[in-house]
Amino acid sequence: MNSCATTGAVCEEVSGHGGLRRRRAELEHEWSRRVPPGLVRSGDLVCGQVLRGEIVESWARSLRLVDPARDCAPGAEDLAQRWLDSPLRQPVTDLADELRAAVDDAGFVAAVTDESGTILWTRSGRVMRRRAERVNFAPGGRWDEASMGTNALSLALRDGRPATVFSAEHLVEALHGWVCYSAPIRSPQGRVLGVLDLSSTWDRSHPLAMSTVRALVGTIEARLAETAPATPATTTGPAPAPPAPTATADGPALRLRCLGDARAWRDGVALRLRPRQLEILTLLALERDGLSSARLRAALYGDRPVGATTLKAEVSHLRQAIGGALASRCYALTTPVACDATAVLDALAAGDTEAAVHGYTGPLLPDSDAPGVLEWREYLAVAVREAVLAATDPGLALRYGERHPYDVEVHQHAHRLLPAGDGRRGIAAARMRAAHRD
Repeated sequence: MNSCATTGAVCEEVSGHGGLRRRRAELEHEWSRRVPPGLVRSGDLVCGQVLRGEIVESWARSLRLVDPARDCAPGAEDLAQRWLDSPLRQPVTDLADELRAAVDDAGFVAAVTDESGTILWTRSGRVMRRRAERVNFAPGGRWDEASMGTNALSLALRDGRPATVFSAEHLVEALHGWVCYSAPIRSPQGRVLGVLDLSSTWDRSHPLAMSTVRALVGTIEARLAETAPATPATTTGPAPAPPAPTATADGPALRLRCLGDARAWRDGVALRLRPRQLEILTLLALERDGLSSARLRAALYGDRPVGATTLKAEVSHLRQAIGGALASRCYALTTPVACDATAVLDALAAGDTEAAVHGYTGPLLPDSDAPGVLEWREYLAVAVREAVLAATDPGLALRYGERHPYDVEVHQHAHRLLPAGDGRRGIAAARMRAAHRD
């Protein structure tokens, strides 16, 4: 499979309008072959095709709910009050000038949604605004997967990670002239508050657009962290952990997000960390009693012959980035850290399954293959799932099942708990059927 299909973006090798036109034509061919006849099946992907797996999966889900021939997004009510109450309103308003510059210079339209996928705010030039309004890519438009099928906003919300959708990767044909770049915006506790999206016509596709989205999201999240209340961090897990350090009145200076995506902040400022450094920071946040050099090396590299100097160099870079708050004899963090993964574990330890399900926005560092991360990833996944199956609230199983469409047992659990006459039984039944069919 080519690199475009595996990365999920219109990649840098597709340069110039000729390359974009070829890619668009390939996608149009696949769309016309699969979507109108309804021949999309989850997991139906043959090596060498141009379609990405997540696009096929989303098409399969979306076709049950969305007509590909629809011409615009449905609308939502009470928009003014939603925006007034949104925690994103102030940081987005503060960044209005930067967002305006980004869209005016590049011919894009910027949009911010809430956690349901409803657009709360947009900014664009006159030409792009007219194009966007035709498909209701405007305040009040609903762009979740159930409303508009496969698009970057719905994928970012569903998967909890940045997403790019180009031309005929969109399920709805009216969007085939678009390219969209989205990334979720999270609270300091890891909850998805909404999505920031930059969209334009397909011929303006550029790999640097996603970098702009990520940078803007990082700035918004940093502003959210500046005003967030203190959230003490403790943890449970495979190994016993001592109590977490006491946070200051202003909350932990170090914040880490490692579920579904990976980002870190120090004093509200986004840190530039390499993937290996984020792995180290995550492991040390979870292993509160610290790790010896040998244990940390094994957790990162397994049996690979990696020298001690390589590990020391990574630790040294991380120590410098977090202001020296990393002990050296036994590697351990020496400052409080607010971490979404430890918050989920804290909620489970307290018997608060609702908070755990809400906070479990995705697998731990999903792109990592470090042995220690894999162990913790499985631990978290099993712990949250078992808590859902043990709970008597069908809403928890429904919420968890939305992010895990192939978990038949969870859908069955939700269906059993819902009383006769509850309309949500239909959702659970449809999910069971889809998971069995796939």
